[in-house]
Amino acid sequence: MAENFIISAQQVLVLFVLIGVGFLCGKKGILTDHSSKHITDIVLYIVTPCVMVSAFQRKFSMELVGNIIIGVIFSAVIIAISILIAKITFHDKNKVDNSVYKFATIFSNCGFMSLPLQKAILGDDGWFYGSIFIAVFNIFLWTYGLVMMSGDKKQLSLKKLALNPGIVGVVIALILFVSGIELPYIVAKPIEYLSDLNTPLPMMVVGFYLSQANLKKAFTGAKIYLTLAVRLIIIPLIAVAAMTVLKIDPAITVSFTIACAAPTAATTTMFSAKFNRNVELSVSLVASTTIVSIITMPAVVALAQLITA
Repeated sequence: MAENFIISAQQVLVLFVLIGVGFLCGKKGILTDHSSKHITDIVLYIVTPCVMVSAFQRKFSMELVGNIIIGVIFSAVIIAISILIAKITFHDKNKVDNSVYKFATIFSNCGFMSLPLQKAILGDDGWFYGSIFIAVFNIFLWTYGLVMMSGDKKQLSLKKLALNPGIVGVVIALILFVSGIELPYIVAKPIEYLSDLNTPLPMMVVGFYLSQANLKKAFTGAKIYLTLAVRLIIIPLIAVAAMTVLKIDPAITVSFTIACAAPTAATTTMFSAKFNRNVELSVSLVASTTIVSIITMPAVVALAQLITA
């Protein structure tokens, strides 16, 4: 357990060094709100699809197809359980703040924080299964999450969902995987280089958001700590326990545990700003969960590695 914790902690600390760079850039004005949004767009629309395509560039086998199906099912189940837990945990009369707490509890930063860690710990398998989780995550995010934060079912759009870069990337990747098409070097190599940007760029954006947060307020209030406990400990522990009992493939179990153990998604703040929710609260939740995850992520991931070893 101790050895697994140290290995996981080292990988998480590498990510936090990159977050620290983004934090300093934010404090010094090198990174601004405007530039961070552009970097986020680059990651979402270019880097993320490249990660998907690169992760699925492997030899087709029915075993992998079976694991993909299992991955899709368990991703959906894990997120559905997260929704249920959030509904039970936050149900008072303040619907505006409640939606922010629920969103922050349900949706982890699995795109920005998880993929780099999955790659570091599990190699290509980490990216492969992490990409599956993100595809399912995006479906929930742009359906249930969108309606919950906006309070308006009319916000649902099949076109927006179909054109989501995470979904598009997975569809292209699956087509290449199933057809057995291997990309030529001149195409595959640039995609690989762009995929490598998925670690430094998102971490710097997270660091920028932390630099703009009021860290004192980020740790004020009982509901903040309740969100921390549910988002960073309870949900990932339930996920790893369920997958272990059902004897899911160890790589899937560890990969999905990493996704579940990630802090609150930065999208919480983006949606809060867009739909006139409590933006300050959303920033506090993103900041506090990100900071605390430096301890909780290695612990939870090390436990998953120990159980599946």
